[in-house]
Amino acid sequence: MKNTSRLGKMPAWQRRFVLIGMLSCSLTGTAYLLGHEFHIQGAALGAHSVLMWHGIAAMMATMALGSVLPFHLKAGLKSKGKLWSGLSQLAFLATLLISGALLYYGPEEIRDGVITTHWVIGLAFFAIFLLHGVYAKK
Repeated sequence: MKNTSRLGKMPAWQRRFVLIGMLSCSLTGTAYLLGHEFHIQGAALGAHSVLMWHGIAAMMATMALGSVLPFHLKAGLKSKGKLWSGLSQLAFLATLLISGALLYYGPEEIRDGVITTHWVIGLAFFAIFLLHGVYAKK
């Protein structure tokens, strides 16, 4: 039997926007991490242009998050469905926004710690985002 509940379900345009925003940010961030921190294809993946695209994708992901907050989050809290993965994503995204701002505007003496925090939380977010989306299909 097909579940016809629309509670918390995003319209198709918004779902695509969120998927494109979050995936492009996660993928460009992962590419830069591999190139810059782990020196895998460093010349290509660690290039400033990859970091630039990650920043642009982060802006798009932030707009996507803003489009989800008023309805999807409220509906999810009300239904208590996927509460752990949804709230984890929200906390991780807040941490990523703050650490991203600190990477750009923060003091040099905390930069190394912020870099590590940003990529560890970013990878955790990416995993939970994928699980949240796959779980939504079931």
